[in-house]
Amino acid sequence: MRILKRLALAATMAALFGGIAEAKEWTKVRIGTEGAYPPFNELTPDNQLVGFDIDVAKALCEKMKVECEFVTQDWDGMIPALLAGKYDAIIASMSITPERAEKVAFTGKYYNTPPALAVPKDSAIQGADPEDVAGKAIGAQSSTTHSRYVEQYYKDAQLKMYPTADEYKLDLQNGRLDGAVDDVVVLSEWLDTPDGACCKIAGTITPVEEIHGEGAGIAIRKEDTDLVAMFNKAIEEIRADGSYQTINEKYFDFDVYGD
Repeated sequence: MRILKRLALAATMAALFGGIAEAKEWTKVRIGTEGAYPPFNELTPDNQLVGFDIDVAKALCEKMKVECEFVTQDWDGMIPALLAGKYDAIIASMSITPERAEKVAFTGKYYNTPPALAVPKDSAIQGADPEDVAGKAIGAQSSTTHSRYVEQYYKDAQLKMYPTADEYKLDLQNGRLDGAVDDVVVLSEWLDTPDGACCKIAGTITPVEEIHGEGAGIAIRKEDTDLVAMFNKAIEEIRADGSYQTINEKYFDFDVYGD
């Protein structure tokens, strides 16, 4: 009996100390982002990643005292690539939704802005309610909260889905769409460009919690609980020391963190 107890104790201690030895030391964090969602993340002509997401990510890595390495990934494959180990965290304006939380862990939000509907300037559409778009062709980026909202709430409209935001913008500009749904900041930024001069905001959309979630967070593999804690602590720190506000003011004239 004593021998069995000693063996059990030895096995327990080995598992305990083995787990400690194998705990990951985060000195480098690979961050997945899309690079096609201005002003939050985009690639410049010389292939440099810029935007609000990117600056926030760099500030968080500095607080965590880790090296940042960015990896670009098409939006549709963002979560599968995280789970496959292509990178360690997603900082790409990904909304914290119950559906996504079944697959990945999330930090708390780092910003929260509402969706909106953009239409051509000469459009007869006067609002963003379902009855306003009945019978209309409405575009949205696929695999987003915006396309899901259109599917569930704009039932009498025709949904056209696009791999990237740039593609629905092109169709809206060229008259192939009656409207498009996206984040109000993304749409407003585009409307201030020559290409976006074609269009206007018809109205904002009241977020639906089960679709839009509670804001944009950082997605991390569920087993990496220590990394979730590190990012959450870093978000609190940049909010407290003014770093977040400095980044916010670089891109926006209002507080994107939200309530």
